[in-house]
Amino acid sequence: MSFAPSPFSAPDTGFLTGLVGRDIQASRSPWMHECEADAQGLRLVYSLYDFAARGWDETDLPRFLDAAALVGLDGVNVTHPYKQAVVPLLDGLSDGARRVGAVNTVKFENGRRIGHNTDVIGFAESIENGLPGVARARIVQMGAGGAGFATAHALLDLGVEELHIFDTDPARGAALVAKLNAGFGAGRAVAGHDLVATLTGADGLVNATPVGMANYPGVPVPAEALRPALWVADIVYFPLETRLLAEARTRGCRTLDGSGMAVYQAAAAFDIFTGRTADRARMLDSFKAFVAGDSSGGDRAEAA
Repeated sequence: MSFAPSPFSAPDTGFLTGLVGRDIQASRSPWMHECEADAQGLRLVYSLYDFAARGWDETDLPRFLDAAALVGLDGVNVTHPYKQAVVPLLDGLSDGARRVGAVNTVKFENGRRIGHNTDVIGFAESIENGLPGVARARIVQMGAGGAGFATAHALLDLGVEELHIFDTDPARGAALVAKLNAGFGAGRAVAGHDLVATLTGADGLVNATPVGMANYPGVPVPAEALRPALWVADIVYFPLETRLLAEARTRGCRTLDGSGMAVYQAAAAFDIFTGRTADRARMLDSFKAFVAGDSSGGDRAEAA
C-alpha cells in the first residue's frame, strides 16, 4: 500500500516529522530540527507524539505508524521506551539498526517504513569530541535497553576491550551481552555482578538509563564508588547537569553530558528525513544557545 507524500510545500523543501515516546513534552528535538531546516531554507515541522500525555501505550504503536504514513509524515524519531518495540512493526532496517537491534529513526518512503539507528554514531562522536584521549580498556555501562544497545555498540566500535553491562533486569542485560559477544567476539562484553568492585578497576562509566532525567530522579550508581581516575558519561540531557555528573565532578572525574549525543544523533536523523546534510557545528551552537536561554528563563526544554 502506498501513501501520499507530505501535503505541503515542494517535496524537496517541505517535511513533516516528529518524536514518538513517553513523557517527552520537554523535548528539544523540535528546536534542533526546525532551526537547522530554517538555516537551510527548508520548511520542516517537528511534532511531539507523547503517548503518556495522550493516554496511549505500546499497543497503540501499530495504529500510530499507520496514521503517520497515511497523513504523509516523512519520518519520526523514536525514544524511550519504544526503540525496540517498534522494530517488528517496520518493513525494513538499515544495516546499523539491524546490528544494534533498536531503532530511533523511522523513514516513511515509497509506502515502506525503514528503521535506522543514529544513536550509535551520535554517542561515538560525542565520546571522541568530548572525552579525547581517555582510557577505554574497561568500561562499565548502566542500562541494557534501546539506548544501551546503541551506546554499547558505539563503545565497542571505539575499541573498548571489556564492557561490563549492568541492568535492573538481569535477563535483559544477559541478552545484550550475548548479542555483543556474537558480533564483536567472545569476552568483549561481560554481564555485571558486583558493581562497586567492577567500578574500582574501570576506566569509565556510561549511564545509558533514564535515571537522572526530570521524571526519573536519582543516581544510577553509588556516589562513593566514583573516583578521580574514572571518567563519567551520561546520555541524559535534561537536565544537562544530572546528579551523577555533579557527584562525579565533585570527586574529580572527567565528565561528559548528553548534549553531544543529542545533537549528533539528531543531525544524522535530519539527514535521513530530508536527504540534506545537517551542519553539525551549527546544530551544536544552536543547542547551546537554547540551553543558555533555558538557564536565563527560557520556557523550552529537553530533547529525545
